Amino acid sequence: MKKVILIPDSFKGTLSSEDICSIMSKNVKKHFADCEVVSIPVADGGEGSVDCFLSAVGGEKITKTVKNPYFEDMESFYGTINGGETAVIEMASCAGLPLVEDRKDPKKTTTYGVGQLIMAAAQKGCKKIIVGLGGSSTNDGGCGAAAAVGVKFFNKQGEEFIPVGGTLKDIAKIDLSKRSDLIADIEIVTMCDIDNPMFGTKGAAYIFGPQKGADKDTVVELDNGLRNLCHVIKSDIGIDLEDVPGGGAAGAMGAGMIAFFDSKLQMGIETVLDTVNFDQVIQDADMIFTGEGKIDTQSLRGKVVIGVAKRAKKKNVPVTVIVGGADCGIDDAYEMGVTSIFTINRLPEDFAVSRTKSKENMEATMDNILRLMKSVNKNK
Repeated sequence: MKKVILIPDSFKGTLSSEDICSIMSKNVKKHFADCEVVSIPVADGGEGSVDCFLSAVGGEKITKTVKNPYFEDMESFYGTINGGETAVIEMASCAGLPLVEDRKDPKKTTTYGVGQLIMAAAQKGCKKIIVGLGGSSTNDGGCGAAAAVGVKFFNKQGEEFIPVGGTLKDIAKIDLSKRSDLIADIEIVTMCDIDNPMFGTKGAAYIFGPQKGADKDTVVELDNGLRNLCHVIKSDIGIDLEDVPGGGAAGAMGAGMIAFFDSKLQMGIETVLDTVNFDQVIQDADMIFTGEGKIDTQSLRGKVVIGVAKRAKKKNVPVTVIVGGADCGIDDAYEMGVTSIFTINRLPEDFAVSRTKSKENMEATMDNILRLMKSVNKNK
């Protein structure tokens, strides 16, 4: 082999995408010393996304003082890539669940800091901003971020305020006229890998509220607030977000990005592939290695493995998938561009046991695949 592409998703709770790339690269070089190895750690929008993009394409990490989930000052960051033309922001860096520690309360937390990072990137002169959703502590529908860029919210008494989850129900009017002109001509892409709606039993509050500290009564209150926000957005902005897939992502930040930032929601892997010019990078590749913790029917909906495979199929490049486990009902993956699938677990063990061996199991599996490939090449 002369060139391989490494683009695995993380194995949640065991190996990061960067860890896997490192293991794969070391083994490729052991068996094919002269092979060009291109590593593309995958970012899903959550914590670590900025570092993944910087690792994949290079760039600069910029620190900025912004508000944390409780409107307190904190040091956050964003990344710039493509010569400073593109900014990458992960909302978890200033609105993430770990930041609230033992103060979980989605009725009070805000995305204001995310809006401050967007403004910082705009002031820096970025022409495109990628915002990763995931790992949030919030349920404010992106209103905090919107307020940070100049969007005004008013209650029935005509008083301006910055809505949080518990006060979404009080929004009576939204005014976009004071939104900063700096973001008017910037392309804003939102990485979003879930298709939950804004509200309802499958929406932001019901599905994600409990992990952010919401009890049953609070879930109902938050959901009613999101319903009101959706109603006012429709009447004042003219956008109906009720049934938009992904609107419920990150406390309905998905819906807010559409309404307040004119953003489009896009699968994380598609954003990554576009950003790294994947179609061009793989043209002369002999093999692509990708993978995830478990491949199942959910995987076929277009996450990392299938996103990579579909692009590779168009260029006629084979795709080897390495996973922790493989479920039944995944035969369609082969029609979508996957060449072969290998699992790393060598013994029938509980995950609690096998997860501690993920690194050595990945190394052994990669080593065996490459030994086979090397043997086939010798016999040609």
